[in-house]
Amino acid sequence: MKFTTKDAGKPAKCDLLVLCLTEGADVDMPPGVDVPESFAAKFDGAAKSKRGTFATSGSAKEVLLIGLGALESLDAEGLRRAAAVAVKEAGARSAATVHIEVSGVACKAIGGDIAGRAAAEGAVMATYTYIDEKSKPDAPALKTLTVAGPGTDFKRGAKRGEALARANMFTRDLQNGAGNVITPTALAKAAQGLAKNSPNMTVKVMDEAAMKKMGMGLLLGVSQGSTEPAKLIHLTYKPKGKSKGRIAFVGKGLTFDAGGYSLKPSPKMDEMRFDMSGGAAVLGAMHALTEIDVPFEVHGIVPSSENLIDGNATKPGDVHTGMNGTTVEILNTDAEGRLILADALNYVDSKVKPDVIIDLATLTGAVIVGLGHELTGMFASSEGLRDALLEAGEATGEAVWPLPLLDAHKEGMRGKSADLANIGSPAMGAGPSQGAAFLAHFVDESREWAHLDIAGTAWNTRDRDWAGGNVPGRGLGTGVGARLLIEYLLRRA
Repeated sequence: MKFTTKDAGKPAKCDLLVLCLTEGADVDMPPGVDVPESFAAKFDGAAKSKRGTFATSGSAKEVLLIGLGALESLDAEGLRRAAAVAVKEAGARSAATVHIEVSGVACKAIGGDIAGRAAAEGAVMATYTYIDEKSKPDAPALKTLTVAGPGTDFKRGAKRGEALARANMFTRDLQNGAGNVITPTALAKAAQGLAKNSPNMTVKVMDEAAMKKMGMGLLLGVSQGSTEPAKLIHLTYKPKGKSKGRIAFVGKGLTFDAGGYSLKPSPKMDEMRFDMSGGAAVLGAMHALTEIDVPFEVHGIVPSSENLIDGNATKPGDVHTGMNGTTVEILNTDAEGRLILADALNYVDSKVKPDVIIDLATLTGAVIVGLGHELTGMFASSEGLRDALLEAGEATGEAVWPLPLLDAHKEGMRGKSADLANIGSPAMGAGPSQGAAFLAHFVDESREWAHLDIAGTAWNTRDRDWAGGNVPGRGLGTGVGARLLIEYLLRRA
């Protein structure tokens, strides 16, 4: 699909012209497009309301009005979803060429740059389909997508929005791939492809021998039941100009999680291919950095393995030693994500020494009990980082919610036969906090750090127009995290 952006005005010849309008706005057709006189009479502009007609003459075959709601309550997410609705309506009409125009009033209300970015993100992300495993996929009808609005700020924002949307779709492709296709080796190749396409990016992939030499017994302990070799992926982005700091993103890359000897129930076990969603989000953010420049040195680290069962697999009660010398009693082999993250976080903390570490992981089912599928659980070591991620989540439509991490949670992870246990007492409760507390033992207390538990938001969410929803019998990834991380960097800049 070809994506273009242009100034508002007379649209080029298209199958579908979409006008995004706020409540009470006059419905003025662009020059050269004529519709029946009564067409706009019953359109009230309520959020995501729709009204369509065939044009009587001019450059557009059909015209569709999409409501943005009240002007005073309009935000980026409202426009993002409206643009996504427009593309889905285009798909229902099998339109090959679509022109989406955002009113000047709406752009002025939220800013031209924000409007352009939101419209492009929503429209492009809504084109996503996962067809990689189909032998004869249907060709998408949409060939050309244009987003139009007034001024250079809108066009600049739309260009950035397209880059972020493609990063989100790159993330979703990794998430949605079958477990026998997206392996640790496949994730490593994806990272190498990113570095190859960017002069500002380099990559280092560590194999099991290198990890063993560094003492990563926790990561390797998870991997030892699988014939697929584990990988530690380390991408480094350096800005075009002088760096203003060093930021590290760490993403859990469990490409399939059967639970090990603490075996998961068989229903929906196929969805455990999504257990690498944190790693996919980090690679998605690095994908965006191949097109968007930020004034920071950015490190993307993905510890990747499978968690399966064979004669070599970790048994409940086994003890493994982390990179920092901490011993861990494995009471539940299905609490494996925190193990691979622990070694990766210690590697980043001791070797990269960044100003900030943000990790993302589908870590606990308990976070879904507390927050559902609409909010990512956040544990931040400082108020500044907490507030920055809250703002980034609100701006991107990938909302996060702060959860508590107390000294009591950290002490609750102490082990009986080892320094730590990989699960805490059920009497303590607060499963997401226990998971974060375990990770806290592997990051220096002086380091600014945030842990994002994306188990509820990575897949199986309700339809957000631009992402989410299910196909029968199979959930789809949302790509959550990639745009959030970039938004954090842009706001920090």
